[in-house]
Amino acid sequence: MTSQPNTGSDPAAQAMSPQEIQAVIDRILAKDVPAKDVSTSGGDGGASGKAVLGKAQAISRLDEEHSTYDGDQQDLEERRALRRRAGLSTELEDVTEVEYRQLRLERVVLAGLWSEGTLADAENSLRELAALAETAGSEVLDGLVQRRDKPDPGTFLGSGKALELKDIVASTGADTVVVDAELAPSQRRGLEDIVKVKVIDRTALILDIFAQHAKSREGKAQVELAQLEYLLPRLRGWGESMSRQAGGQVGGAAAGMGSRGPGETKIELDRRRIRTRMAKLRREIAAMKPARETKRANRRRNEVPSVAIAGYTNAGKSSLLNRLTDAGVLVENALFATLDPTVRKAETADGLGYTLADTVGFVRSLPTQLVEAFRSTLEEVADSDLILHVVDVSHPDPEGQIAAVRKVFSEVDARKVPEIIVLNKADAADPFVVERLKQREPRHVVVSARTGEGIPDLLKVISESIPRPSVKMELLIPYDRGDLISKLHESDAEILSLDHVEAGTRAAVMVREGLASELEPFVVND
Repeated sequence: MTSQPNTGSDPAAQAMSPQEIQAVIDRILAKDVPAKDVSTSGGDGGASGKAVLGKAQAISRLDEEHSTYDGDQQDLEERRALRRRAGLSTELEDVTEVEYRQLRLERVVLAGLWSEGTLADAENSLRELAALAETAGSEVLDGLVQRRDKPDPGTFLGSGKALELKDIVASTGADTVVVDAELAPSQRRGLEDIVKVKVIDRTALILDIFAQHAKSREGKAQVELAQLEYLLPRLRGWGESMSRQAGGQVGGAAAGMGSRGPGETKIELDRRRIRTRMAKLRREIAAMKPARETKRANRRRNEVPSVAIAGYTNAGKSSLLNRLTDAGVLVENALFATLDPTVRKAETADGLGYTLADTVGFVRSLPTQLVEAFRSTLEEVADSDLILHVVDVSHPDPEGQIAAVRKVFSEVDARKVPEIIVLNKADAADPFVVERLKQREPRHVVVSARTGEGIPDLLKVISESIPRPSVKMELLIPYDRGDLISKLHESDAEILSLDHVEAGTRAAVMVREGLASELEPFVVND
C-alpha cells in the first residue's frame, strides 16, 4: 500500500510530479548525495582538468586506531566531545527564513595545478588537501586538477577554468573553494569574484587546523602569530568600508561631518593593530623561551642524550612515543593531531638514560609563517643527539614525505644531526615499497607502533647510536661512600665490572666527563 503525498489545495503543488516532490523533500532534509564525477578538458592554453575523488590517502586505513600502549586517551575524548555532523541541515532557498537554518559542515570543492611531476603526484597532493579539509571540519564534495605550466597571475586557474570551477561549485552546492597552493592576495580576490563563494588556500587551511589543535599557552601564541603574519598582507574590506579617509569633503570623499579628524583609513588602523599584536606575541614567545632553554641546558649539563621523534604529519610519531615510553600522548588518525612537544625519559637495555621528544608534524609546503613561529619548538630537533625520522611506509608517496621533512630539517639547521629512518606502519604497507625504501635508506628500522613489530630492533639501534660515556676509569671506592656507588648505577654511567674487596668496592666503569672529575680521587693504578 502506498500513500500519496498531501499537497493540499495548492494547484502548483498538485501539478508537481512525484519526482519533483521527492526532490523538494531531499533538498529540505539536505540528504547527502555523492559528488558528480566532473571531468573537463580544453580551456586556457590547452590545459585539462581531472576530477579527483575518493578518501584522502593521507589518512591511514587501519581498523584499530589505538593500542594498549596509548593509555586512556582522555584528551581525545575531550576533542571529540562536540563534533559537527553532516546531513542535519534544514536550509531553505528563501533567505527571509534564514533564522531557521541549522549549523552544518562547510561543503568544499578542491582545486589544484599539475605543473610538474606526474599526474599521480598531483592527485596525491590533492588527496592530502582533502585530508586537511576533513581534519578542519569540512565535507569535501569534489576535486579538480588542472594541467598548466604556471599559475595564472590573476585567478590562479585562468579565466576559463575559473568559470568551469564556478559551474562545479553551483552544481555541488559548495560554499567554499580550497586551492592546493598559497595564493597571492590578488589571485584570491580574482578567483572569489568569479566563483562567487569563499576561497581559501592551503596555508590558511593548515593555520586553521593549528588554531583548533593548539593547547599550550606557547602553542596558542605561536599559532596566533603565524595567522597574523599571514593575514597582514591579505587584509581587505568590502566596498569602501575600510578605505574611508577623514578630511571633510576634500578630494571628492564627501564624508562630511563626523568623519573629520586624523587622516588614516580604516584598513591602516587595522594593520597597525595587527602589527602591535604581533609585537606583543613575539615578546611573549621570547619570554617563554628561557624556560625551555633552561630545561635543555640542564640536560646538556648532565650530559643526558636526547632523541627527537620527527616526521610527516600522521606518520605515527605519538604512537611510537607511547609504545616506547607509555607516555599516553593523544593519538588520532588525523593530520596535525598533536602540536605541543612532549619530552619523556627512557632507558636503554643496559640502563643508560636518554630523553625522547615528540615534535610537531611536517607537511608539504609547510607555511613559512609556521616554521618561524614554531622555531623555538623545532629547536628540539636541531639540538638533539639523534633524530628518529618516522615515515608512513603505507602512504602512496613515502619518498615525497621524506623529502618534505628533510627540507624543514635544512630550514632549522638540523641536517647535521644523525638520522635514523623509522619505516612505520609496516603491518599495512606493501612489502615491495618497504624493500624499496630499505634499499634507498641505509640507516633504517622497519616497525609497527600499533602491533609492536620491530620495536626491539629500534631500541637496539637507539642504544647503539646515542652518545655513550667515554671516560674509562678503574676505581676503588670506600664502603662509607655509598653515594658514589649509587651515582654509578644511575643513567649517566656504565658499569663494566664490580667487585667487593677488603678496602672497598672495586669498579671498572665508563662515565661522562662531569662525573669523572668527581671520581678522580678514587682512581687506582695497578
